Amino acid sequence: MYKFEPLLKQTLWGGDKIIPFKHLDTQMENVGESWEISGVENNETIVANGPEKGKSLNQLVREHKDELVGKDNYSRFGNEFPLLIKFIDASQDLSIQVHPNDEIAHRQGKSRGKTEMWYALEPTPGAQLYNGLKQKITPEEYKAMVDNDTITDALARYEVHEGDVFFIPAGRIHAIGAGCFVAEIQQTSDVTYRIYDFKRKDKNGNYRELHTELAAESIDYTVLPNYRCGYTPKVNEGIELVECPYFTTSVYDLTEPMTIDYSDLDSFVILIGVKGNGRLSCDDQEVSFQMGDTLLLPATTKEVKVEGTIKFLETFI
Repeated sequence: MYKFEPLLKQTLWGGDKIIPFKHLDTQMENVGESWEISGVENNETIVANGPEKGKSLNQLVREHKDELVGKDNYSRFGNEFPLLIKFIDASQDLSIQVHPNDEIAHRQGKSRGKTEMWYALEPTPGAQLYNGLKQKITPEEYKAMVDNDTITDALARYEVHEGDVFFIPAGRIHAIGAGCFVAEIQQTSDVTYRIYDFKRKDKNGNYRELHTELAAESIDYTVLPNYRCGYTPKVNEGIELVECPYFTTSVYDLTEPMTIDYSDLDSFVILIGVKGNGRLSCDDQEVSFQMGDTLLLPATTKEVKVEGTIKFLETFI
């Protein structure tokens, strides 16, 4: 199993939650993102433990191939690791965005689209986010609403509470609001189209670029009654949160030891600690596992034993 050195990203909108959440000894400020597991070119995470310490994630994939990611995943994605895992802490509203699906991304000359999900960690009270359309609009109406600063009127807005889950399939308009703190699981892709940025200016007095036309082509204009994923929390069993072609994610809230069987799974598994602490053992390895930790288990893993009082996310393909 692998732990990685986090890639900490300082941003204009970054907050102060990630450093203590991850128990890091650093004075960095305005950390908006921690990239936990990443194979994105020029942003690859580096192994922090064990005999392969110092290797990049992509190097692991190239060397171990299907033994790391699974036979089907290696056939599908080759030497590119297919998921990107982040913690995101927003002290200000992020821009309103959309991501294209794979088909549209290919048509636009991009390698792939982006589907993602958020699991809410402990937010600032009153924090809100946007996810999905609450009223039917046409592409022409969308462009007009961006121009006249009313696009947020068409979006579903949610107050965020710890444990909330939001699925953001490609094409769904979304934005993280001030005070939100989330774990994000997404396709490995950097294709993001900025729809609206609240008329904010950068330090040079310029508006950030908007991608109105590309976004209009990428938006799924379907309106749903609710965009928050419903689930019933339970203790000492896995609860599935999201299942889609790009990842399946569950949450475990453990107060007693549990052994999880992966013998029939042809995929890597990522475990993301979101609360508490414990220990994890598999394949004659044992490591501490606590809030803020992210672990990558290779596809050859048959089972893991988790001990302690700990809540964590599990995701695989």
